[in-house]
Amino acid sequence: MALLTLHRTQSICTTPDEPIPRRGRLQKRESFALVKGAVLLVEEGEREGLHEETVPSLLGPRQGDRASDTQRRHLHAMISLLRPEDTVKLAVRLESVSPVRVRYLLIVGTLIKKQESLLLGIDFPGLNSDECTIGLVLPIWSDTQVYLDGDGGFSVTSAEVTRIFKPVSIQTMWSVLQALHGCCERAVRGAVIPGCGLEWAQHYRENVESDQHCLNEWAAMTGLESVRKDTGGRSSSNRESVEREIKAQLRDIMRTEDLENITSKQVRTSLESKIGIDMKDYKEYIDNEMMVTMAQMDKPSRILDYLYLGSEWNAANFEELQKNNVGYILNVTMEIDNFFPESFTYMNIRVYDVEATDLLSHWNNTYMFISEARKSGQAILVHCKMGVSRSASTVIAYLMKQQGWTLDQALNHMRERRPIVQPNEGFLKQLHTYSGILNARSLSVRDFLLLNEGGVMEEEAWLIRECMLMFLLNQAAGSHRTPARMKLVSEAL
Repeated sequence: MALLTLHRTQSICTTPDEPIPRRGRLQKRESFALVKGAVLLVEEGEREGLHEETVPSLLGPRQGDRASDTQRRHLHAMISLLRPEDTVKLAVRLESVSPVRVRYLLIVGTLIKKQESLLLGIDFPGLNSDECTIGLVLPIWSDTQVYLDGDGGFSVTSAEVTRIFKPVSIQTMWSVLQALHGCCERAVRGAVIPGCGLEWAQHYRENVESDQHCLNEWAAMTGLESVRKDTGGRSSSNRESVEREIKAQLRDIMRTEDLENITSKQVRTSLESKIGIDMKDYKEYIDNEMMVTMAQMDKPSRILDYLYLGSEWNAANFEELQKNNVGYILNVTMEIDNFFPESFTYMNIRVYDVEATDLLSHWNNTYMFISEARKSGQAILVHCKMGVSRSASTVIAYLMKQQGWTLDQALNHMRERRPIVQPNEGFLKQLHTYSGILNARSLSVRDFLLLNEGGVMEEEAWLIRECMLMFLLNQAAGSHRTPARMKLVSEAL
């Protein structure tokens, strides 16, 4: 996930006699999180420009080197279709019947009436195109309903008009569902009933310019049969058994697969291969279980009063971070940017989630960083991509040292608070080694005294200690005999 920031001039309603230059002084600073298939607004607020005149619409990537150039260009093109006072809350890429065309679904809000939102369907003629058109305008009313369609997508019914959308990945589907439910709740609170409000949607209806092929695809209702209730003849006991197996296998798939690059159809195919039966009758169950698992991954898990474990999405949720009194963020990834460097104290451990990665040599520093957050009276979020392996291992190491817990105790506590926690095999081995290091530290303070009480000579006690040191040095170094690891064990003893 990378961060992209843009500044746009926003038009503000003014009285007829108000000087025109005043309008050019207000800028909107918007930051977007870019992942494959999705663009998420992480706006902190609006800022007033320093100049009397402002150039409207420009792109300014803060950490743009790792962001997809295609996504940046697409975002720029889509925002150019919006009125200055409107904002893209979320953009997700959808599947298309055409192998060439690219489709996005935008959730758009407006500055003046924040309880109102609408959906825009955007069409690009090709992946490398810098121009796009509007193909669908769907207002979000207080009666709008959103459902999983049981076939890897979801339906939106608004003012008796239903449309089916199929995002390109599980992660993008989860993101858009959460955003849509939020829009629906705001519409209910604001009493945005059909035919009342959303006058600004007319601007976009008048600018629908996609060609007929695109319009047909936006209007198509294919896939509706997938929302019908299953009528299979399986016995209830057999179905319950299959559903239990699906749930277990699904959790394993979602822990190990990149959810930005896999669709629910691909998950269903994988389940068919693992379980050995046709999953046609279980489409709806699979989609619902995926969303349950995503919900567990979506919110940060409170491990201790001051310590949260979460995902990249939690790291990009400014409102959630403030609500949890987070002042420190430990980013244990190579691929994810720091989203709010001006607002939080960051520490970065730039590593990948592979078994060969050396995390052990960082755990003294991460322990001190988490301790600094605790002493400050603020909370800390430790995150990686999904809060499953890298960041989880780092938090387990902290718990073992801070709480004096065994590896099993720390791991059990973590899984009670966040069931999806699963360090990779390489990290588990390093945690076992770290456990030995912590035990050896305790031995040097306590158990050597017991050895002496038992009649062991001081020279023999120190010899035992030195042998343990050499053993731990070899175990900690393994194939990564680095000075940092050697220092780590030496300091512990």
